[in-house]
Amino acid sequence: MSIAWVFPGQGSQKKGMADHILNLPGAKERFDLASNIIGRDLLAICRGEGLEAKTLSDINDTRNTQPALFLIESILIDELRRQGNTPSLMAGHSLGELVALYAAEVIDAESALSLLFHRSELMAAAGGGSMTAVLGFDRAELESLVSNTEGVVIANDNSDSQIVLSGTPEAVNTVSSQLTCKRAIPLAVSGAFHSPLMKKASKSFAEKLDQVAFNNAKVPLLSNSDPTPSCEAEILKKRLKQQMTTGVRWRETMSMMMERGITSLIEIGPGNVLSGLAKRSMTGITTKQISTANDLGK
Repeated sequence: MSIAWVFPGQGSQKKGMADHILNLPGAKERFDLASNIIGRDLLAICRGEGLEAKTLSDINDTRNTQPALFLIESILIDELRRQGNTPSLMAGHSLGELVALYAAEVIDAESALSLLFHRSELMAAAGGGSMTAVLGFDRAELESLVSNTEGVVIANDNSDSQIVLSGTPEAVNTVSSQLTCKRAIPLAVSGAFHSPLMKKASKSFAEKLDQVAFNNAKVPLLSNSDPTPSCEAEILKKRLKQQMTTGVRWRETMSMMMERGITSLIEIGPGNVLSGLAKRSMTGITTKQISTANDLGK
């Protein structure tokens, strides 16, 4: 059996998601480390107990969501490692790519949290853009509309039937309103993530990345901007630098997993979004979700 570990991004967070992993070794220390770096009590925020101004105590604020999801996923990764588990491939969706880099021992927890702190602040400050999820569409029609509409791109190519548009509000609305589809759902985000409108933020993030040493990966990674397997530190860093302005190529990521003979996909973190996409898109795949300490023994 060939196994892939995958790590979800924003949207999978939920109140109380830390409660069932705190008994794992190193969990409380990892939360303490994160709170020192971020400057907020992330455990209290995960529990919905934040006492600060509402925006900073909300688990759905991207400045909290990104480091909080890393915490949950990295603590589960540590326990999987202790149990002697190793996958054949790894991939993460958006911020999940940084989790994958941690899981493959490219960066350590402190470096990952520092990068996520910087990334989340940049994304929270981004403005002037919008995103819309589109379900059930004709891909040829979609690609034609996008290519002929300035200011909009496919930010998340999640599957044959699910994508996310990103760009200026006018351009996103033009495409989503003209496209024949089952549903078009505007997303509550602060900017046009994974689009050229993130160029300024991407430059700042790249400068931060240049200060962080990357190791070669212990397990091949599929990056969002280039879903071909690589273990080379400089390649993985270059691809991560591109992530904020390019799309998440998850449909191609799943295709690459099938090409590489992956038969089992394990989603590590809250929710089952990536497992659901795999079930609908990957022939003969089995899936498993690990979001709590209890899941680790199953």
